Amino acid sequence: MSDLGAAPKGREARRRETHRRVLDAATEEYRARGMADADLGAIIAAAGVARGTFYFHFPTKEHVLLEIEAREEKLIAEELTRFLAEPHDLRDSLAETIRSIAAMETRLGRHLFKDLLSVHFSPTRPLTDEWRAHPVIGLVAGMIRDANRSGEAETMIDPYHSAVFFLFGLYGLLAITTGAAVLRDTVIRDYLDSTLRSLQPR
Repeated sequence: MSDLGAAPKGREARRRETHRRVLDAATEEYRARGMADADLGAIIAAAGVARGTFYFHFPTKEHVLLEIEAREEKLIAEELTRFLAEPHDLRDSLAETIRSIAAMETRLGRHLFKDLLSVHFSPTRPLTDEWRAHPVIGLVAGMIRDANRSGEAETMIDPYHSAVFFLFGLYGLLAITTGAAVLRDTVIRDYLDSTLRSLQPR
């Protein structure tokens, strides 16, 4: 019989468990203090590992953020996929995207949320076409593509580029309005309106 899909055993199982403990401990420390002020000693103590073990799993503090980003993106993509199982117009779909991303602040706390948003603009992040594989970008691109096909929207550029522009603008607005709920509501509403106007059929 094939072992495909079987749970890891032995050394691999222990490695994954250690990785999970280190990530969970780092996430809690980042939530409390933010990445810049995170105490590595507190992280390794909470995870019950040596300092070298932390660096084996996460060569830099930013690598922790990248993994948290991937985990959060997966969660958001799952929520959006469930939402999109029923038909929605472009406004409702983009509004749900905004709501799902903004909800990270409640899950992660203000410090970690701002760090996570800032990693999108990090000068040390590799510049590749990896964004095309990001599930949330793909879903937003699909929303725009479907709106194009139905005549609800019109864009002369690749829907993936439209999705990246929309999401990067959103990340920036969420970062500068963290902790300012009333201002955020106004700014994000205006941003959604302007995005939809820019996509209106000519």
